[in-house]
Amino acid sequence: MRTTAGEWVALLARLVVGVVWLWAGLVKLAEPLGSVRAVQAYDLLPTALTEPVGYALPAVEVVVGLALVVGVMTRGAAVISVLLFVAFVIGIASAWARGLEIDCGCFGGGGYDPDAASQYPVDLARDAALLLASAYVVWAGPGRLALDTVLFRRSTSPDPERETAPDDIRERTG
Repeated sequence: MRTTAGEWVALLARLVVGVVWLWAGLVKLAEPLGSVRAVQAYDLLPTALTEPVGYALPAVEVVVGLALVVGVMTRGAAVISVLLFVAFVIGIASAWARGLEIDCGCFGGGGYDPDAASQYPVDLARDAALLLASAYVVWAGPGRLALDTVLFRRSTSPDPERETAPDDIRERTG
């Protein structure tokens, strides 16, 4: 099997994004009320949804992170990653535009932060870069060292029927 530079870039993107998701999710799992407070601080969701989203988000982040790091169901995990980063970029931009002074809550915490306005550009740049890395994994696939390549191995033969068909079937069909 020939290795391309793109496979190594996909591996790097997958690992960076996966580790970030694991870090963010595990920190929030340790303090679930902080996650709920962070979701509430954005004031974007109906009150009835802030608690379920606040409690579920860390678990989703950990699952997406594990899937990306291990390289299993990689494209699906990367699609979820893209969608989450789009939501986070919209949320942070919305908070900034509305003059809210809140910590993004990305790695725990959340709520009022008097220095938030100076942090918003950094948060947006980080999330945009991670969104692009996630999109690259969706486009390029899992890259090197992924469990997907073992679980969903494709035939390398140019004619898969010839490699898998028993001799007596091959003789009858041509």
